[in-house]
Amino acid sequence: MKAQVEKMRIDKYLANMGVGSRSEIKRYIKNKRVMVNGVYITDNGLIINLDDDIRFDEEKISYRKFVYIMMNKPQGVISATEDKYQNTVLDLLDPSYLHFDLFPAGRLDKDTEGFLLLTNDGKLAHNMLSPKKHVEKKYYVEVIGYLINEDIDAFSGNIIIDDGYECMPAKLEILDSNDISKAYVTIKEGKFHQIKRMFEAIGKEVTYLKRLTMGPLKLDENLELGEYRELTEQEMQMLNDYM
Repeated sequence: MKAQVEKMRIDKYLANMGVGSRSEIKRYIKNKRVMVNGVYITDNGLIINLDDDIRFDEEKISYRKFVYIMMNKPQGVISATEDKYQNTVLDLLDPSYLHFDLFPAGRLDKDTEGFLLLTNDGKLAHNMLSPKKHVEKKYYVEVIGYLINEDIDAFSGNIIIDDGYECMPAKLEILDSNDISKAYVTIKEGKFHQIKRMFEAIGKEVTYLKRLTMGPLKLDENLELGEYRELTEQEMQMLNDYM
């Protein structure tokens, strides 16, 4: 049986794609700036198929329901959609993305850098964050004090943090043990300030934290702090296979 083609009002279609507000689009249509399958339309309530040829000022407008963006989050911005007093990760995006109503799939602390996934796909975000999925997240961390093998054992056990919560087993890989030690930490959950609190539980203070991976996705090393790009088809396939 042939799959049904999804339909939508033309004004909603164009609004969703950031062409303008509903009232603006009504005016555009009246001024014969919108074409459907090669014909200028006059009805802003016209029902179209999502695979129709839609053009505004002769430029093709292709429909996208979901957007997936990898960002290298810098310090100093918060992982939120809006805030009255502080810059958010959405403030780093080109305005052309804002009509997609993107949100962070998981948060990074204000002073934490690295991989952040922005999307408007609620189902995928839920799966990425669900405790039942045990999605691994790998971080690079620097802490004050020497790291030793006993710390590796502590992380692989069940560290109890300050509020009494017993963390799931995590992986600590020591890169350099010194006055300022360097390591990788991989966790499968994401409690508030979890990594900092886990190190506090073993008597260490985190001075720098950067997320490198989330599930099968790795931070693009070519992205400078504050830069972003959409996920590639290969990365989307990896993500779908992982979920």
